[in-house]
Amino acid sequence: MNLHPHRLAPALFLDRDGVINHETDYLYRIADVRWVDGIFPLCSTAQQLGYKLVVITNQSGIARGLYTEADFHILMDWMRSQFLARGITLDAVYFCPYHPAHGVGDYRREHPDRKPAPGMLLRAAHDLSLDLTRSVLVGDRCSDIAAAHAAGLAQAFLLRGTESRPCPASHQPVESLAAVEAWLSAAIRPSC
Repeated sequence: MNLHPHRLAPALFLDRDGVINHETDYLYRIADVRWVDGIFPLCSTAQQLGYKLVVITNQSGIARGLYTEADFHILMDWMRSQFLARGITLDAVYFCPYHPAHGVGDYRREHPDRKPAPGMLLRAAHDLSLDLTRSVLVGDRCSDIAAAHAAGLAQAFLLRGTESRPCPASHQPVESLAAVEAWLSAAIRPSC
């Protein structure tokens, strides 16, 4: 079934570690979660503007055997509840538990969902009827930016602080999530 493009919703794609929560080595415990400043206002504004909120995250800690998929889901269910308590709905969470070099057993392999590949974004577009050409991504690594570029997103933001070198794909570096929120708000204003 082909939907008219204007019926497709835009999405705000969010990497998890380094964007939603502060980077912690292989986060899987609720007690270790520290929110990145501005994540709740950004998501609230995006939701009000009609963006679907989609988390896309590589989870090599699962591949390495440091925690399980069940551990990941427990943490994400709790995180979703924290957003919901603030009136924000995370529409979907996609994760890639594979790593081509450091995976253990069946988790040791390349996978089209593993960023920089665009698999998670493409699956979200299909599952949620998204217009990728009007969608935006916020990441903290060049692999996030590359995935956004490969999926044909309208804009990709790189939250500074994780990458030490410039990312080759087109993107806008930002110092804070408030800058992304301001861009989203300005982007939909009608011109006078």
